Amino acid sequence: MNRLLVVLALLCISMSFSQSKHFEISGTLLAEEDRTPLESATVYLQKEKDSSLITYTISDKNGEFMLENKTSEKSANMFVSYVGYNTYFKKVNLEKGKINLKEILMQVNSNALDEVVIKSAAPVTIKKDTLEFNVKSFKTKKDATVEDLLKQLPGVEVDDEGQITVNGKPVNKILVNGKPFFGDDPTITTKNLTKEIIDKIQVVDTKSKSESFTGETTDGENKTINLTISEDKNKGVFGRVAAGVGTDERYEAAGMLNYFNNDRRLSVLAGGNNINSPGFSFGEIRKMFGGARSMSMSSNGTFTIDGRTFGGGQGITESRSIGANYADVLGKKDNVDISADYFHSGSSSENETASQRENILPDSRYFTNSNSVSNSDSNSHSVNMGFDVEIDSTFLINVDPSFRFSDGKTTYNSRENSRNQDGQLTNDSYTNSYVENQARSFSNRLNVTKRFGDKGGYIRMNINNEISTRTSDDYLNSETNIYGEDVTDPNNPDFVLIDQEARDQYTDSENEVNTISSGITYRLPIVAKSLFLNFQYNYSRSKTNDVKTTLDRSGTSNEFTDFNQDLSTDFEYLDEESTPGISINYNKDKFYSRIGVSYLFRTMENTDFLRPQLSIKRKFENMQINSYLNYRFGKNSSVYFNYRLRNEAPQLSQLQAFQDVSNPLNTVTGNPNLDPSNNHRLYFGFNSYNFQDRTGFYSYFGAQITDNQVVSKTTINDDLVRETTYTNVNGNYNVYGGFDYDKRIKLDSIRTVKLGVGVYGNFNRSINYNNDVQYAGKVRSISPELDVTFEWKDIFEIRPRYSVNFTKNTYDIEAFDDREFLSHELRLRTAFFLPKNFEWRNDINYVYNPNVAAGFQRSAWFWNATLAYSFLKDKMTATLKVYDLLDQNTNARRTATQNYIQDSQSTVLKQYFMLSLSWKFNSLGKKGEVNDRGFWRD
Repeated sequence: MNRLLVVLALLCISMSFSQSKHFEISGTLLAEEDRTPLESATVYLQKEKDSSLITYTISDKNGEFMLENKTSEKSANMFVSYVGYNTYFKKVNLEKGKINLKEILMQVNSNALDEVVIKSAAPVTIKKDTLEFNVKSFKTKKDATVEDLLKQLPGVEVDDEGQITVNGKPVNKILVNGKPFFGDDPTITTKNLTKEIIDKIQVVDTKSKSESFTGETTDGENKTINLTISEDKNKGVFGRVAAGVGTDERYEAAGMLNYFNNDRRLSVLAGGNNINSPGFSFGEIRKMFGGARSMSMSSNGTFTIDGRTFGGGQGITESRSIGANYADVLGKKDNVDISADYFHSGSSSENETASQRENILPDSRYFTNSNSVSNSDSNSHSVNMGFDVEIDSTFLINVDPSFRFSDGKTTYNSRENSRNQDGQLTNDSYTNSYVENQARSFSNRLNVTKRFGDKGGYIRMNINNEISTRTSDDYLNSETNIYGEDVTDPNNPDFVLIDQEARDQYTDSENEVNTISSGITYRLPIVAKSLFLNFQYNYSRSKTNDVKTTLDRSGTSNEFTDFNQDLSTDFEYLDEESTPGISINYNKDKFYSRIGVSYLFRTMENTDFLRPQLSIKRKFENMQINSYLNYRFGKNSSVYFNYRLRNEAPQLSQLQAFQDVSNPLNTVTGNPNLDPSNNHRLYFGFNSYNFQDRTGFYSYFGAQITDNQVVSKTTINDDLVRETTYTNVNGNYNVYGGFDYDKRIKLDSIRTVKLGVGVYGNFNRSINYNNDVQYAGKVRSISPELDVTFEWKDIFEIRPRYSVNFTKNTYDIEAFDDREFLSHELRLRTAFFLPKNFEWRNDINYVYNPNVAAGFQRSAWFWNATLAYSFLKDKMTATLKVYDLLDQNTNARRTATQNYIQDSQSTVLKQYFMLSLSWKFNSLGKKGEVNDRGFWRD
């Protein structure tokens, strides 16, 4: 049977090669009026029978082009498209093999008064500041999402977490018809909207609404993708619902409903699961809300996905979410854009963690073991609104209010003990706590922009304010024991209890922050639309009231009545900044540059109402520099450089000489004599994408040097009790760089190989303290990576990726051993699309780390697999998912730093099987008028 399959596969391959013939079509594109070469014109070939794309290319700076491919077609239609010129058409006979069209004279389109409104069927159109893709020219699998489509576009990369880059530049915003879609969360857009409703994909430099209104040129460090919906598909209802159940009581469910009526849009979504998903991943073909661009976690277990708080934390998490988004255009002149969204998320999580740590001191070592159990529940609500009012063609007002509310409950139990290098117990502790917290906030951004004249001048004013409050009720029961030598019996080698601290407390905390900031920018044109002088002034003031009232349980009344001043606080923080500045911008064709200088006046004041002698007031002044340069060699490549000098003042908690004794084993005291840090950042980059041979390359180099960096300084006594403060150090720097090269090789019309190779390196030097001894640590690392993708259209895809990391740590202190680390990672992703309507996907990850201690797991396999079947004309999909097929998932890991080596293990999601069903509905298709008013990037 296996031999038969091999023979059939070879027969299919040979037949496909025999039916496809190679062809080459070359020529030179010239403007008819002056015979100048036309760079970046799109030349494409379509089949005669159905107008489907065979291949395309882009002309170079000399106007020359080469169309090269394999096809079974005998003839085809060739088109040449260039903004502002009539489209050129010619029927070509592909049986000739090589065709040289010599010179093609392109005629100016006399009706092309505005290049933005020109309708083009070209696969790729390159305008002055916009890269546009025609969706119909790029074939994808059935029921493809926007993310699936983006992966097919030249120069566009989508990684495993859903992060998008275009020619190496990150995409930080995705719009639909020029407006944010569902709170401007890119992953909801790319993983939920389907390809069939999209007409064009436009890529531009990210700009704020005001910057777009004034026509400013930005540094291009980030990109925005705008999805335009076909005019005949901008009315109707579409969406999908899905649900799944699995073994071990696992479940997930999600749904989304969208209503579009030209400029009016309404979207509603909801979801829930207990498989550690933030509530937006459903269906193993990743068609529903999966992934996240960024994730952060706080100490109470709350976590944030793409800027949205979901609660939960480590271990096993059950999530729930619901939200709605609305957008419309109002006013008699359609001059008011409004948007609003509401989002609720909640979660419950449980986690157990055990760790063993070897702590390294200059003259000794000690060992710490700890175990903890945590359970948390949290909920959050957010409301965002936006009002963009265009008074006239020169006057714009933006108002963006926002509301937040969250609450949570957390139970935490832990035990910890430390032993010296002789194995003798020096201290141990246990902690039981229960915390309830609430947070509320309101913020508003007001931006007013007024343009004047026709040379690019404007004045912009903004006022932002935020008011937030956080309250908590914290019940703590703990005991800390410190052991030492028995001084009463010198012959007794055992350690005995010499000190004990027990706490049974209640803490009522309230934190209130009131922040206001404002700024004004005046742009004076020196040379019309190319050279500008900018005058800027920014002011901000933040006032924080922080009150913590700690009460000990009374031995007589058994109530929390005894005030504990050592663990109570009553602070008022004031942070005030005033920053005047001036900058100059130059923008001409291929060259853009900016250099600005500002001077920072900062006052930081802390009033301690419980300990007036610890009140402090500090003033800081410093010059800041910001410069940027970008040179474009052509439409497809550029080099950029920037240098930045920033001043960073110490935090007030680091400046105040207050002793924080909340941890009995570590007393933290601020240092009022700290100096501000100066951060120098240098960055250089180059990127290029050749649309003719589908080759992309980008490289970067950066360095960061910090003077007077604030670091912690800890002293550990014989009982392993720590005292920590802060100090300034010099000599910290970080140098990094890398390059990435990608090439797509089209074997024929159905088979493609994509190669990617990259090397990334880092060198870091840091100055720190170990038990009051200063030392310098250097970390060198280099990470080569190889990525190969083979696609056989409508049959299968296979993508192996291998990376290896070499790291070397060296120290100038004898207590620390120099270390070298080597780790390997291999990832294999496969997808099979036969038989018809089936889709079988595998994601296999193998990690090997030979540097761990004996008996510790050095390698691990992690395999997820899904089998999906579509029916009812692809409206329904049944999916069988297997999570951790080999049942090897573990959270056991080793962490090694200059101060410690730690082995830890925590609760982990184990193997499960899940069967799910999803239904897609779509009534789009009624033609509606689309108001083409351009689009803003915020």
